[in-house]
Amino acid sequence: MDLADRIRRRQRTADETPVVIDYDAISPVTHLDEPVGRGPLLERLLDHLDPAFAGRLPPNGYLHGPGGAGKSAVVTALFDHLARLVGPTSPAILTTTRAQPRSAPVFVYVDARHATSQFALVRAVLDGVVEEPVPNDGVGTDRLRQRLDDALSSPSSRAVVAVDHVGESGTPSLERVSEALDFEALAWLAIGRTAPESLGVLPPERFAVGRYERSALLDVLTERASAGIARDALDREQLRRTVRWAEGDAHDGLAALFGAADQAAVAGHGRIHDRALDAGMEAVPRPSVPLGRVMALPRRRQAVLRALVDLDGVESIADASDAIAREVDLSASTVKRFCYELAEVGVVERVPGESRGGAGRPPSRLEPRFPTRVFRRLYDSEP
Repeated sequence: MDLADRIRRRQRTADETPVVIDYDAISPVTHLDEPVGRGPLLERLLDHLDPAFAGRLPPNGYLHGPGGAGKSAVVTALFDHLARLVGPTSPAILTTTRAQPRSAPVFVYVDARHATSQFALVRAVLDGVVEEPVPNDGVGTDRLRQRLDDALSSPSSRAVVAVDHVGESGTPSLERVSEALDFEALAWLAIGRTAPESLGVLPPERFAVGRYERSALLDVLTERASAGIARDALDREQLRRTVRWAEGDAHDGLAALFGAADQAAVAGHGRIHDRALDAGMEAVPRPSVPLGRVMALPRRRQAVLRALVDLDGVESIADASDAIAREVDLSASTVKRFCYELAEVGVVERVPGESRGGAGRPPSRLEPRFPTRVFRRLYDSEP
């Protein structure tokens, strides 16, 4: 938070200040421009990318570690800064028609949750490399690959691409990324959770990151809370308690903090009480599916999940599908199919109900595996 923001916050009186100043600042799906608590990792990645500052490509690499370890926070901030700062002062965009191409590579960040196929992956990279519009359809993957190869054909044309969330359910594997981005003038850095020993492709450079130490996670939550929550609405001991509960997972810690702040705001309280913090933690299942993954789902599936989190006392998937269908513009059969698909990818869990006697298995109910309070607020705030 910069000095101007700090001054503006103090200009408000206590009666005028809501509990939540900025939901984005405490959202688990939002990353800061300047990541907190991961300085050594930033230095390691800058060392890896050092050849780019001399106009050369670094080797391909793979950054891996558990969820909530700050991998995306570091890489998104790093590549955003590199795209803006490396080379001329204007945005670092390389085009096929520029008269004097830059010696430094162009830096492109791609979220594999939004580029789930080879076509989408190549298209996203091409869109970050050229200025002219890139079609969404009506052209094949081979044609897009040829355009990308042409865009990088000049001896001084290079690209360094970060591909985030590799190897999740529904996103390309590291092997698929390696195949899709096999260009002589392109280097990639993939980011995922799977240890490299379990993968079929081993890039020459690999970087491991563990969960946050308690002190580092406390710094993260303190920084985010200072930007998003009203002054004196949350005390230091509550932050420490959240850190202990989160066990090194920044995503879960932020989700609990967000849920607690939201509950206090909805209740009209002037501060976050311990019972709100308890509720914020209870709304985060452990282990938890990343909210970024949930928010990347197609809108109709999100609508089904939004209706699901408000259901209470529904003991079967069939009954849940009927109830959800009454809230969304979908048939019960479509809702039921979506529910089964979401269960297959782990976004929701099928939990067997109690036996009612008689033959056959008891009906299953659905339980969300993501932070429900945060999802409800994020979904409802979207246009």
